[in-house]
Amino acid sequence: MISLTSPIETRAHRWPAGLKLAALCFTTVGLFFVHQLPLQGVFLALVVVLYALPGKLFFCYGLRQISLLWPFIVLVGLWHGVTGEWEQGGIIVLRLLSTVALANLVTMTTRLSDMIDVVNWLTRPLKRLGLNTRALELSIALVIRMTPVLVGKGQSLSLAWRARSNRRSGWRIILPFTVLALDDADHVAEALRARGGLMNDDEQMD
Repeated sequence: MISLTSPIETRAHRWPAGLKLAALCFTTVGLFFVHQLPLQGVFLALVVVLYALPGKLFFCYGLRQISLLWPFIVLVGLWHGVTGEWEQGGIIVLRLLSTVALANLVTMTTRLSDMIDVVNWLTRPLKRLGLNTRALELSIALVIRMTPVLVGKGQSLSLAWRARSNRRSGWRIILPFTVLALDDADHVAEALRARGGLMNDDEQMD
């Protein structure tokens, strides 16, 4: 498993994780109240500037992370083109790009352990009620860490298919991709069981 945190150090790396996640939450919610296409475009331009400030390497790394959005952008654009709602489609596309890019920016500049600490702090009241929040913490960590791994394996399967056929892979790699995902899930489950599963630290000490 790999981390999505950028190896390129920026000022944002030193900001508190809770502050960045709170700003992301409020900004994302605020964007849904903006229904003007020019304003959405201006906000996306500001996000692009944030990516460009740390330098070219950071900018290119960030663009590679969000390049997976293009199929969704095409689908949304085509649908609103067919229905004749071009402006609404543009607003949705710009909002989608802005929110995902901001979330990716936070992930790139925040260590996974710091994110887990924020989740742990937020769920502290639930622990006092006797609830086990370990599953929530682990699920967030696994989603962040395993997503790029699965994407990479899907790309490898697609390249392997292209090396053996002139036709597009399409649905033909769904079955082997599913098998790989299930195999990874099985290995992760075994690793979790070997480390005490979903028990809290206090339960493991007992």
